[in-house]
Amino acid sequence: METDRTDWRLVLLIWAAGLGAAGQYGKLSVVFDRLPEAYPQAGTSLGFAVSLVGFLGILLGVVAGVLVARIGYRRALLTALCAGALMSAFQATFPPLWLFLSSRVIEGAAHLAIVVAAPTMIAEVTRDRDRPLALTLWSTFFAVAFAILAWAGIPAAARFGLGALIGAHAVYMAVMAAVLWPILPRVRKGVATPLQRGELLAAHARIYRSPFIGAAAWGWLFYTACFVAVLTVLAPFLPSANRALVLGLMPLASLATSMTLGVWLLRRTTAVSVSVAGFAACAVVAAGLWAMPGSPVLFLALGATLGLVQGSGFSVVPQLNQTLDDRALANGGMAQAGNLGNTVGTPLMVGVIAVAGYGGLMIMLCLLFLAGAGVHLALQRRRDGHIA
Repeated sequence: METDRTDWRLVLLIWAAGLGAAGQYGKLSVVFDRLPEAYPQAGTSLGFAVSLVGFLGILLGVVAGVLVARIGYRRALLTALCAGALMSAFQATFPPLWLFLSSRVIEGAAHLAIVVAAPTMIAEVTRDRDRPLALTLWSTFFAVAFAILAWAGIPAAARFGLGALIGAHAVYMAVMAAVLWPILPRVRKGVATPLQRGELLAAHARIYRSPFIGAAAWGWLFYTACFVAVLTVLAPFLPSANRALVLGLMPLASLATSMTLGVWLLRRTTAVSVSVAGFAACAVVAAGLWAMPGSPVLFLALGATLGLVQGSGFSVVPQLNQTLDDRALANGGMAQAGNLGNTVGTPLMVGVIAVAGYGGLMIMLCLLFLAGAGVHLALQRRRDGHIA
């Protein structure tokens, strides 16, 4: 369903649905310190309340890509929004912990369906010229949702209770499903046959061996391994007087760069080139932070340069993959790689600090940024040589 006209109303509504998907993480993350109020005997097992969604993304990201392409993008997105609404409504009652955690598994599956189907559909309802801007907008859904939850969700939970915050998320997901139901277009789907033995293993191999389908996922792995970890482990090295201000501004610096300079560059060169430039700039800034530890200006500059990688990441998918099925697989790979990066990034950085201190941390960041640029350049060389 290629188009010569961009439906910006639909793009914005799909992006708004993405805010709900990010809220599946954020509704618990921003009030995690208060969860023991609901489950006082749970102890460390409460950590699974947040992490189960991420673990599912690692295990089932590619599965989501295969299944969403097979059952249809419209059906997958609407079903996932409805399932997310039901799970949040159920969680707002604070059932026994095992049922709460079980609902998070179902919610994790819904989250994966949204993050695969939504960017695939956005690419289909935008014309070539507008697609970089639309997908850059999509790339902001996580940061925007977390900012809204931090600014409005935490005060709401403090005033009305945790159940009210989770219930509000249920209402939001249900409203998005109702709004999108009559206007979301039908997009061609794959043949609805049962998954065959070995098919998922073959899908993983197809994604990560292909310099076209797997390119976005490989770059996204290095981006996600650094972004959350930077916010987490670099914070103690900032001056305490302005630490909170700088931490709050860093994601905004990333958004500002991706929506301005990033979009301008994407209209003039390839998404891969923007990603490579972004990774290289990140390495330069990280080297500066090595020389000037705790510099607020350089910390914000790191957020700004990360924005170039963020904004171009999703645009890599439609630029390198022409069919819907390949785009769904590529977005499934991004979901899997992103969850893996988010999961391993912070523990890796904490371990490096314990062994090699701040200097070792900055060396590791530089290496990861250069590896992100390097993997894109290596895959570009394979594409230029038409090596499958």
